[in-house]
Amino acid sequence: MKRLLLAAALAVFASGLSTAALAAEPEKKEAAASGEGNLKIWEWANFLILAAGLGYVIRKYAGPYYAARAAGISKNLLDSDRTAKDAEARAAEVDRRLASLDVEIARLRAESQKEAAAEVERYAQQTAAEIAKIGANGEQEIRVAEKSARLELRRYAAQLAVELAEQKVRARMDADTEDRLVGGFVRDIHPPAATS
Repeated sequence: MKRLLLAAALAVFASGLSTAALAAEPEKKEAAASGEGNLKIWEWANFLILAAGLGYVIRKYAGPYYAARAAGISKNLLDSDRTAKDAEARAAEVDRRLASLDVEIARLRAESQKEAAAEVERYAQQTAAEIAKIGANGEQEIRVAEKSARLELRRYAAQLAVELAEQKVRARMDADTEDRLVGGFVRDIHPPAATS
């Protein structure tokens, strides 16, 4: 970088010298005649000092400036390269996820269908258990009702039998039979005293 700047300064200086030399040829003849030759030397000396000063300033400040600028550009290039790689990695991750999205959706569907089938089976088992429980309770209630009906029927049959027997007994009962029955009942209650 420094060499490039030095070469540029020398090229400017050389082109200035050649231009000045060409321009000074006709003036030399004139200056020699008029005595202005000393003034031209001072103009050249002034030009050389200015060119040297510009060369020094350019060499001192342009080099670090361009070096810092090049370092900044290199850093920006590295940062942009890193950002591009990160973006590519993210894009690859998104592509991978999108590629596996169909598989994931299919897996979730299969899993939900499996869970739904298990839920249907569980409800079917619960329903069957409830039906069996209701059936068992119904059978027990039927047995209880049957037992109750049989007891009621026996009671009713016994009542009818007693009423029928009473009617038969009343139909056969006359005053002599009544007296004999009452007398036998009284004797059963008070047996006659034993005679010694």
